[in-house]
Amino acid sequence: MSLKNPAAVHCTVDITRYNAHIFQVTLHIAKPQSPQNVALPAWIPGSYLMREFSKNLQNLKAQQGGRAVAVLQQNKSQWTLDCQADQALTLHYEVYALDASVRTAWLDSQRGFFNATSLCLQVQGQEELPHALTLLPIVNKKPLTAASTGVAGWHVATGLSSVKVNRQGFGTYTAANYDELADCPIEMGHFWRGEFTACGIAHSFVVAGALPSFDHARLIADTQKICETQIRFWHSSAASDKRAGAVAPHQTYIFMLNAVDEGYGGLEHRNSTALICKRKDLPQVNASKASEGYVTLLGLISHEYFHTWNVKQLRPAEFTRYNYTQENYTQLLWFFEGFTSYYDDLLLRRSGLIDDTTYFKLLNKTINQVLQTPGRLVQSVAQSSFDAWVKYYRQDENTPNATVSYYSKGALVALCLDLALRSEGASNLDHVMRGLWQRCQGGPMREEDLLTELKAQTGRSWKKEIKAWVHSTSELPLKKFLITQSVQVHQDPPQMAQRLGLRATETQGFVHIKSVLRGGAAEKAGMAAGDEWWALEVSAPPSNIPRSKSTPQRWRLRKLDELTSLLGTQAKAVAWVSRDQRMLELPFALPSNETTWRLSAGERSSAWPAA
Repeated sequence: MSLKNPAAVHCTVDITRYNAHIFQVTLHIAKPQSPQNVALPAWIPGSYLMREFSKNLQNLKAQQGGRAVAVLQQNKSQWTLDCQADQALTLHYEVYALDASVRTAWLDSQRGFFNATSLCLQVQGQEELPHALTLLPIVNKKPLTAASTGVAGWHVATGLSSVKVNRQGFGTYTAANYDELADCPIEMGHFWRGEFTACGIAHSFVVAGALPSFDHARLIADTQKICETQIRFWHSSAASDKRAGAVAPHQTYIFMLNAVDEGYGGLEHRNSTALICKRKDLPQVNASKASEGYVTLLGLISHEYFHTWNVKQLRPAEFTRYNYTQENYTQLLWFFEGFTSYYDDLLLRRSGLIDDTTYFKLLNKTINQVLQTPGRLVQSVAQSSFDAWVKYYRQDENTPNATVSYYSKGALVALCLDLALRSEGASNLDHVMRGLWQRCQGGPMREEDLLTELKAQTGRSWKKEIKAWVHSTSELPLKKFLITQSVQVHQDPPQMAQRLGLRATETQGFVHIKSVLRGGAAEKAGMAAGDEWWALEVSAPPSNIPRSKSTPQRWRLRKLDELTSLLGTQAKAVAWVSRDQRMLELPFALPSNETTWRLSAGERSSAWPAA
């Protein structure tokens, strides 16, 4: 598209009212229908919850040929415009933006960010036509200098193709259709920017909000390793890195990271990703060892980049065309999110950014998360995928008892499948993923495609395993397959919260119970989510006091870890909890057979997980 050949739909965004957190939007429709329906998406792909973005839209007005056009709202996010056909139609409206997540929009004097799903109305009937997006710069009456720090000195980062932009990136961009526009978020502000090439593909990394101690050179070097490892993973049949880059689904890519005091998350897009992390988790200058937080950040970068293939291209058949107005159900998130969660840390290991010890620590954490979730015996991982719209993103105190994460258990399904394939010696999950990419031509897939590819590579059916691991609540044969790779599985004493069967937070000297796990000691004692555990009553006397003269002792409880010293050798006690201002005495008994997993590497003959 050129400016001489305008797009069918043109969205212009004005950030002048940044102090009010208001994006002013103008939508120009070259040839509308009569009447013309428009809609704002109710969700964003990659985050499976109806978020009702229209709640932030206000003052919608329309004009055509110099006259006002009637606007009739049909439902929560759709409007009908009483206009004439094939005569240019212009809409004006505002969007309030103060959500710091990667899913919506933000605007203040320090930074601007948005996904088109939060700002740009869909013109129904014209979703497949070319779209344009113009970002208006703020004009400063004073000449800009390199030291400019105001909004007028902002720069723009996006994966959209530019048509005509200024040196700061403000101007006009183009998209082939609404889906592409919706899949390319916009970052604006004073951010750090770095560049690198991976297998011939140009990559950028922008970071907003970083401290002066941020080691940008290390972040770029480590991210480059991740990207090169993943491009080679998916396109290993290419004769060279250059060839692998040529056949990859993207020819440019941009990481957009917002560093904040508290926060974590990411959302994948076709040639970019939006990320949030804690400032302290960025690599620091002169730090010789990667912090645990930085390893977590690298895992997030790896996860979102892997999605470039696994969900943005290879994707559930139900996502062939997104319906932005309602839920898009699929049972395959265990594959697209779970398998991605398996590979994010595994490819960190293969890229040399972590060692075996760190990898097994991360894997161990995932295993214990699943094993300590009673909901794994209630909900299959396929059902968890289908229920994402009403359960995964709406967690409450009963979530651990009723659900299982398609991220965590899906990763363990991938682990079992990979190790089962390797133990039979016929293939491995790497080959299966690449085979699926070819079989589905980097497009929509169904569970049957996975089963067909597994049979093609091994000569046998895998329906029994997939049924048991994905569609039932049976325990996964983790230990069996880990042993085939000479991984040692240790059974260690659990943390006190696991022994009690609860999840709690400790703030201001109080233990606040958040969840009571099904079948645990806390549930048997009658504890409930919302209780404040104030004190512990023990009946056993100190060793220097005769038992006949002892009386129960009550101790103030500030942390769960204090129970170990307060109980001593006892397994029974009385918990004093506050519930709705009432003080309750709840006798409980600690079970003695609880354990937690710990993995360690043995003498391995297999290349897994290092290569």
